[in-house]
Amino acid sequence: MKTIILLLLTISTIYATKINDVANIVGVRENQIIGYSLVVGLKKTGDGTTSKFTLQSISNMLKAMNIDMNPIDIKSKNVAAVVVTANLGAFAKQGDKFDITVSSIGDAKSLEGGTLLMTPLKGVDGKIYALAQGHISIGGKNSRGAGSESHPTVGIVFEGGFVEREISIDLYNQEYATLSLKESNMKNSVAIQTAINDFYNTQVAVAMDPRTIKLKCPQNRSMIEFLAEVQDIDMEYKPSNKIIINERTGTIIAGVNIEVKPIVITHGDITIKILSQDTLSQPEGSMAVDNDLVIGLNQNEIYTKNGTTTVANIVRSLKKLGASPKDIISILEAMKSAGSISAQLKII
Repeated sequence: MKTIILLLLTISTIYATKINDVANIVGVRENQIIGYSLVVGLKKTGDGTTSKFTLQSISNMLKAMNIDMNPIDIKSKNVAAVVVTANLGAFAKQGDKFDITVSSIGDAKSLEGGTLLMTPLKGVDGKIYALAQGHISIGGKNSRGAGSESHPTVGIVFEGGFVEREISIDLYNQEYATLSLKESNMKNSVAIQTAINDFYNTQVAVAMDPRTIKLKCPQNRSMIEFLAEVQDIDMEYKPSNKIIINERTGTIIAGVNIEVKPIVITHGDITIKILSQDTLSQPEGSMAVDNDLVIGLNQNEIYTKNGTTTVANIVRSLKKLGASPKDIISILEAMKSAGSISAQLKII
């Protein structure tokens, strides 16, 4: 039986960060745009005859150039139908260039060496905000994340998008603005309110809820100046404790100070006992392996040297005992279900 015995110590950490890192200005954001088009110039790696929408698109394009061609008569494999996506930055102006992503939607084997034809890019309102065109760069990646030896069907046209319609955002003439926290947290919302009001020595910020802070521009500043100052103000920030687990890859990401409450768990031949400090006596003949862990001579018991109990310690201890990523994930999920871990557990 392998036993892990750990000590419990509560740790609460508050960090200093800038408001810009934890909150966004409402209304100032990127906008997603999308379009459909054709990629030409492929070396027999384009869509086959089974992609009838590609053949119809080729026919429509030729018809616009006064060439009447029946889709049935088109046999080319040098063309592929694609969806073009991009993010239109806030305050983008006419003529600005930006990168676009081109993705095959047919049965093309590769977009390498192709050229994207002029593509209108529309917003959710159906209006055209940009045009896209240019040579596609694969960059050794494909839709499966493999190397260039596979047939890539996703590419990028660097600076291939051109802004045609601007999205108007009038900040200068506004008296009020709103900040939105990237994650809901009452303490952080109040901390932002306090930091801003202390900086201006007056009541210019009010926390409305765990994510929203209402701002009023001081009379001696423009809204642009005010928001630039607000974003650069330091605040006391307490991050939300999270444990992120990727079950497919076995990857576990957790803050180093996420504590675990006393619990006893048996999983296979591994038993974990998390005890309070006054109920544990470390056996003689133990051996230190690093600054935090001490392993008993029988190699079946693990203690913490400095009296802390955290998710990071547990994961490290389990790995010392040779537990597989699947076992570690199962143990953490069981601890969360039993209430031993209060942090949010997110499975991706």
